[in-house]
Amino acid sequence: MPALQDLKALDLADAQVTLWAVKGPTGPAAEVPRFSGRWVDTTEDVDAALKETFAAELARIEEVIEYGLLAQNNEASALQIPTDETHGDLLLDEVAAELAGKKASQVNHLLNSKFYVAKFIVDDQIAFAVRKTEPSWKTKKAASFRNLYFADQQLAIDDRPHFELSKTFDFIIFGDTILVRNKGVFESLLRYKSTQREDFVDLQAEQEFLAAFVDVAPLVAYVGDNKIQLRRACAIREKGHYRDAEFMQRLRANQAEYGLVIQFDDGGRIIVTPETCAQIMKALLDHRLKSGFSTLVYDVQDTTPVQV
Repeated sequence: MPALQDLKALDLADAQVTLWAVKGPTGPAAEVPRFSGRWVDTTEDVDAALKETFAAELARIEEVIEYGLLAQNNEASALQIPTDETHGDLLLDEVAAELAGKKASQVNHLLNSKFYVAKFIVDDQIAFAVRKTEPSWKTKKAASFRNLYFADQQLAIDDRPHFELSKTFDFIIFGDTILVRNKGVFESLLRYKSTQREDFVDLQAEQEFLAAFVDVAPLVAYVGDNKIQLRRACAIREKGHYRDAEFMQRLRANQAEYGLVIQFDDGGRIIVTPETCAQIMKALLDHRLKSGFSTLVYDVQDTTPVQV
């Protein structure tokens, strides 16, 4: 866990903190995203709060898991993915320098920002902690309520614009590594899901994949634009079991033992029906497994080969 260890070793007490409010991603979904950021002056109290939140986020991470299409982290872990496999570099370019022309000088520069980036500089190292904004950053939300504060045993109106800072971050970019705490937000802000759509289109054009089916159309309709099914389809391509003749032969021969009812034609091609799409996905993911101890059959969400 080099990235996590290096992050936890940072001396945040003397870190220089800059807060960027970022709008985007914008542009067609099939194209690379565009970001528009503004940096804003913050008080020492805000800087201290951001440092405290960042330190607490790092303290919660006890385990790093390699990012996978189907991998999931928990409250004590983070998914790790190389920065250059994402659009993270485009975001870093946008928040690289606190230029005068990029400074937030009016409230509209902050309203409707999709997320904010807390930038921590310690000597020659820089960590970027990203968090999706709360509803209070939206113009519609801000116009819908009056802010009150309680002092001297009474409520009073405070008409100044208010922006909430969360006590957690969604992901952290540090050098050539991204540590993901909230997978959904990470994929949305850096448009990782759009890459999955493209991969699925490429999969449908792959002759080895098409050759495994009589008609792949029902499976394509089953996946659709569903986030989970897109991940699974891309994982099927990544694993490539459909390219392995021996794997496919074992699937045909042993599927009944594992409770599957997938149909095949005389040439050994899969006959896709709406009723068997879920089973076909599990089979090609190799996610229907039998315990060597209890002999029970299980569905699993992800697999990690064990080196013995």
